[in-house]
Amino acid sequence: MKILNSEITPYSSYINRRKFIKNTLLTSLAISFSKPLFSKHSESPSTYNKFLEENDNLNTYHEITNYNNFYEFGTSKSDPAKYSQSFKPLPWQLAVEGLVEKPKIFDLESLLKGITIEDRVYRLRCVEAWSMVIPWQGFSLSKLIEKVKPLSSAKYIQFETVYRPEEMPGQKKLFNEIRGILPWPYVEGLRMDEAMHPLTILSTGMYGHNLLNQNGAPLRLVVPWKYGFKSIKSIVKIRFMDKEPNTTWSDVNPYEYAFYSNVNPQVDHKRWTQATERRIGEFYRRPTLMFNGYEEVAELYKGMDLKKYF
Repeated sequence: MKILNSEITPYSSYINRRKFIKNTLLTSLAISFSKPLFSKHSESPSTYNKFLEENDNLNTYHEITNYNNFYEFGTSKSDPAKYSQSFKPLPWQLAVEGLVEKPKIFDLESLLKGITIEDRVYRLRCVEAWSMVIPWQGFSLSKLIEKVKPLSSAKYIQFETVYRPEEMPGQKKLFNEIRGILPWPYVEGLRMDEAMHPLTILSTGMYGHNLLNQNGAPLRLVVPWKYGFKSIKSIVKIRFMDKEPNTTWSDVNPYEYAFYSNVNPQVDHKRWTQATERRIGEFYRRPTLMFNGYEEVAELYKGMDLKKYF
């Protein structure tokens, strides 16, 4: 599946869901300028206000970089910012393998050469019933997929996080050992059509700044209609497969975490409701929207029982 230029609409329509639905188009933004990979945090929050929906406000840079889930550095929300300083995100390589015509090991700069880095304002929704609104920079995952030319037998993609226990203290204990957290390395997966959707991006930064270590430097997945744990961080390997891949949380606890992990307010987590959420920085709870409000992806799951395949 290739996204044609004719299918791309202006960013203002893309990010405003109501206009998006009215226009009934699948879109991605190709803005007219490229941000450097190594940029400075200079943008003011007001830069992105025109892209926000009614009743949405950006979370602050401090909130986004100091309240994180990244168990490789610890389980507390403040642990990633505290314990990721020794992590070395550069130089970086990304291996692409499996059912593709052109398997390759990319270094990060060569991967990004010729790729326009776009601005996206997405909500990040976590299963713990909290959420953020984040101005990401990145590029559509489909651009990478097109580079390696998947075989027709490739139906799924698996992603893998770097394994560096000497730099990631949470990885020092193996799963099922005392205080062991998860089996390492962390893995996640998408169906091919989910990966090719223009909303799915590989992020290299936010707020005009390169990703910090605690946010998944230097490259992370962002799938805005799914729960945040699908947004795997510090990716070193992408594997194309013909069968549904293993994913960390669905392996550890399939009763609570399934493969698809779409935001569905009608399916509660076994330990808390998913019908409402609290935006970080706010004191009230707001109703959770189906697919996190990105109704344009509903067609991907037409005919599926979304309570069974949660």
